[in-house]
Amino acid sequence: MHQDTWTPLMGPSLAPDEHLTFTTAGNTRSAFVLWFAQGLSAALERHGHTFIAPDTPADDETPESPPARLVLNLCDIDRPRPIHRRGQGTFVVTIVEGEDNQRDVMKAAYPLIVRSLANMVIYNTRVDGVLESHFVTIEQGHYTVRLDGDEQTFFDQIYRRIQPLACSHLVINNKFTPDLPDYLWEGDEATRQISWAGRQLDGMGLLPAAIPIHEYLSERELRHVRRLYGIGGLSYGNLSARALHNPDYFWMSASGVDKSRLEVVGRDILLVTGYDPQNLQINLSVPPHIEPRRVSVDAIEHYMIYREHPQVQAIIHIHAWWRDPIPSTQVNYPCGTYELAAEVAELVRQAPDPSRAVIGLKNHGLTITGHSIPEIFQRIEGMIVPQVPMS
Repeated sequence: MHQDTWTPLMGPSLAPDEHLTFTTAGNTRSAFVLWFAQGLSAALERHGHTFIAPDTPADDETPESPPARLVLNLCDIDRPRPIHRRGQGTFVVTIVEGEDNQRDVMKAAYPLIVRSLANMVIYNTRVDGVLESHFVTIEQGHYTVRLDGDEQTFFDQIYRRIQPLACSHLVINNKFTPDLPDYLWEGDEATRQISWAGRQLDGMGLLPAAIPIHEYLSERELRHVRRLYGIGGLSYGNLSARALHNPDYFWMSASGVDKSRLEVVGRDILLVTGYDPQNLQINLSVPPHIEPRRVSVDAIEHYMIYREHPQVQAIIHIHAWWRDPIPSTQVNYPCGTYELAAEVAELVRQAPDPSRAVIGLKNHGLTITGHSIPEIFQRIEGMIVPQVPMS
């Protein structure tokens, strides 16, 4: 990883314009949702993708997706039924009809992501008589397409929002090896700086409250979330620092933890030792006596940056924006995907000083590289805008 000459990482073999198979699922009573699914399906087929006929579950069964890359989950808003995928490669979009003139779409739509085990919810509302389709992602992305022209153009716009995300590849599998040296079981200066940074972000109001998904899901559904998303809870932002004992490794905050209380090595902060491209897997060294948590889903992004730029010693990711204009990713790829990591890594590469880069993640937040965690905090003082612009 730590080298003077950079060589590209082996990534997924599928191209961004990959040929998709797609299907529908769900038992909606909404004529609107059926109309929306018909229009979106037609757009997918116009662009060369193939429809697979869905299975029809009994009323008391939970539907399971057929082997399709994209599933349109057609739901009633009062009963958003989950889709149990056959693998991580299936991208589920839950489509619902909401109340007219719904002003707080995030509050209304976000729980539906968890309840339906979706990657994205399309929440539809009519505002002053005009249809608005709101896209809400698990990373709290939120953007809107309005029906202010003909229907075919509208559904082509919907398609263009979904297709890149449905073709992306998650890198969320973890391989834990219980071989962390005992002198690191209590951490080191790098882990102490990560703990300090979490408290600083909390004091700056940059740690949105974790979503209590255990209140929305059964134990079976929670297991599904852990398997599909690689998380045991939802929390936002992450921190990492290059390991002092081995510059090929880096410490990183865990997934689904309170970032203001990063205390236990192996549970709250983990040592990333490598990446296995064949299995899309992050390798970790953990203490043998700790039940490890999964590392942040953004580990692949941090891995790419550390691997290419030896001068980068720390990285923070926050759900906020920069006061001045900054380069930004162009597609709202899900966190934990190879595609998002590659796009951020390319923008870091193009920065005047990759070791002190500030990169925007579209509809999501910031990735900031630095020479140390304290150095990053010196640079961000007075430069952070809490509200992420959505487009």
